[in-house]
Amino acid sequence: MELLDPEHKIYLLNNDNFDFPTLEMMNDDLVAIGGDFHPQRVINAYENGIFPWFIDDYNYIHWFCPKKRMVLYPEQMKVSKSLQRVINNKGYVVKSNERFEEVIRSCANIKRKHEAETWISEEFIIAYTQLFELGFAFSIECYLEDELVGGLYGLLIGNVFCGESMFAKERDASKVALYYLCQQAKQNGIKLIDCQVYNEHLASLGAKEIPREDYIKLLKQL
Repeated sequence: MELLDPEHKIYLLNNDNFDFPTLEMMNDDLVAIGGDFHPQRVINAYENGIFPWFIDDYNYIHWFCPKKRMVLYPEQMKVSKSLQRVINNKGYVVKSNERFEEVIRSCANIKRKHEAETWISEEFIIAYTQLFELGFAFSIECYLEDELVGGLYGLLIGNVFCGESMFAKERDASKVALYYLCQQAKQNGIKLIDCQVYNEHLASLGAKEIPREDYIKLLKQL
């Protein structure tokens, strides 16, 4: 790795190996640029608390490890009375890993407040679909009358589910998907859901921020 910015400690990744900056080498949220989406590089990134967020105009991947990490403990998800009624009575059917690529494309295409365009480019879709085929990425899918109306996807690193994105075409469909993710997590020994950065929607569901150092320590322990 080459240190590009000594003040902010941003590194240019080496194409000859899959190394990433360690905690001691980090300063800002953005920790590295460059590299590629080779599956081993992406897995190494997540194992070190780092994730790719977007590709810039010069075709450099930007790799982040936020100083404040948003996480959700599965047993701490807040389920309101209204959400519980939706879970019980709306008629949603939840499945896993049946239409992964459709989930990620739906996440890319959904219109979001304060976002002019999506960071989930075709390169991301190809990379994460490959990770799904290799058994590292997973999706939770919410159906209503056989139509995919909500869901989420992410990677499983040890006992940590690293959530990437979620979408909803029907009210509360993504919340229902998250609820079932938490249920599956509790049943299968998954201790933590990584939500990456602060999001008011996720905070209302029980997610909270922890220091970067604590998150990386949890990654090693879990």
